[in-house]
Amino acid sequence: MTATADHPATPSDTLSGLPAARPSWVTPEVLDGLTSWVFRDASGTADPVVAVAPYDLAEIHPVPASTVEDVAVAAESARTAQRGWAMLPYAARADVMLAFHDLLVDHQDEVIDLIQWEMGKNRFSAWQEILQVCTIARHYARHGATYLKPHKVRGAMPGLTKVREVRVPKGVIGMISLWNYPLYLAVGDVIPALLAGNGVVSKADSQTALTLLWIRARMAEAGLPTDLWHVVVGPGSTVGDALIDHVDHICFTGSTATGRRVGARAGERLIAASLELGGKNPLIVRADADVAKAVTGTLSAAFANTGQMCIHIERVLVHTDVYEEYRDALVAGVKALRLGQSYDYTHDVGSLASPSQLEAVTRHVDDAVAHGATVLAGGKHRPDLGPLVYEPTVLEGVTPSMEVCLEETFGPVVSLYRVASDDEAVARANEGTYGLSASIWSRDTSYAEAMAQRVRSGSVNVNDGAAAAAGSIEAGMGGMGDSGLGRRHGAEGMRKYTESQTVATQRLLPLGPPASMEISRFVSVGNAQIRALKRLRVR
Repeated sequence: MTATADHPATPSDTLSGLPAARPSWVTPEVLDGLTSWVFRDASGTADPVVAVAPYDLAEIHPVPASTVEDVAVAAESARTAQRGWAMLPYAARADVMLAFHDLLVDHQDEVIDLIQWEMGKNRFSAWQEILQVCTIARHYARHGATYLKPHKVRGAMPGLTKVREVRVPKGVIGMISLWNYPLYLAVGDVIPALLAGNGVVSKADSQTALTLLWIRARMAEAGLPTDLWHVVVGPGSTVGDALIDHVDHICFTGSTATGRRVGARAGERLIAASLELGGKNPLIVRADADVAKAVTGTLSAAFANTGQMCIHIERVLVHTDVYEEYRDALVAGVKALRLGQSYDYTHDVGSLASPSQLEAVTRHVDDAVAHGATVLAGGKHRPDLGPLVYEPTVLEGVTPSMEVCLEETFGPVVSLYRVASDDEAVARANEGTYGLSASIWSRDTSYAEAMAQRVRSGSVNVNDGAAAAAGSIEAGMGGMGDSGLGRRHGAEGMRKYTESQTVATQRLLPLGPPASMEISRFVSVGNAQIRALKRLRVR
């Protein structure tokens, strides 16, 4: 481990020339404090969850596991606490989130260390999670009340009927998040759910449970009631399924295959599910693009977070007029990336998160090469730099027969394709079943913005790889097709955790004929009213 201002390095921080996985400040006492936030019966017999650290493949730390019964009790506990929380003024709930914001900023080195220890990404990618979560906390704390504000509409009898649409909390929200962004995905959806007046039960990903437990501890320090947000730990096949069975809305981030099962189980209970799933995201380089800027954007969008992000670029569609220029510049840029693992900002690309991720990336690249693709850069496992380090890779000559063509790789691999026109680029971008994020590079931004609407994708970035849309917290983020349902961020990112309720108040007279009027006469008057309202252009 490289020293930071808050955590000086110790002699034990280096093993065989590589940084040790465990940060020196993470003592047994610290670990005991974090794992105490797991909701479970202390006498339970469930086997603990043990992940391995990507930096050295050593066991991280046993995390107590919850049972199916624990999940049910956690949901009921959160439901009880939610009733009082929902009665608080919005400003009081917002104060908690702003306090959490400040604690996150002040203690960021701790959670960044945990993210790197558990997940292996480079430090800058870990810091970006701090930036995103702080932005979410500030935004919803300051603007969430507007998103939830009652909305007045005209009633059945203008002047006599007063109608408002109001937002009421759903109750208890279930959260299942993925390991690749253990801070952002773990709390980014929890913040608007809590601010909307709900309780929450989160299932921690087994690879990154300590990061979520650290977040829960900081939220308690910020003033969040203990029973309002619980964290359970365990396999998705048991704990995850049980969570869906006991909440009022399920928010899931993960693979499309698992998302289908989550959605089906939620459908059986008639509860809503918001699902952010997989992607095979395209980047289009038009003939008029600034090639140097497009290359810089591709490097970030394809290889940040070691390529382990749902919105990262895996396919690049380059106009034939600039193909060679772009290809050569991209290869040079990839070869210049600093690859390795450390607890400082000296590396551009870090480790993969697990042996299974290494196996998946290796399988895609090896399959492509076996079927005739060319490796222009990378393509190799680098155990000399770390047990799960894989070189950023650029492939050329990829065909539909290869797994890497349209299957999600979720690693530092990008494939280049030559296209002859914008129409071909759009058609190729729309191949496959995913539709999460896309990118278009062009000097003519007006044309590119119009072109974006032809691309089947929940977000399209013009002259940016992926971050512009994802970082625009006031705009929704989500997928089309097999990339999911619903949106996070913006108004929908909060309103989805509420139910719309219509409150109608009738003044003076009830709807329907007065007791003194024959129904036939009432119908005649009603017909005259219908015609008059049309002439007056009412509704």
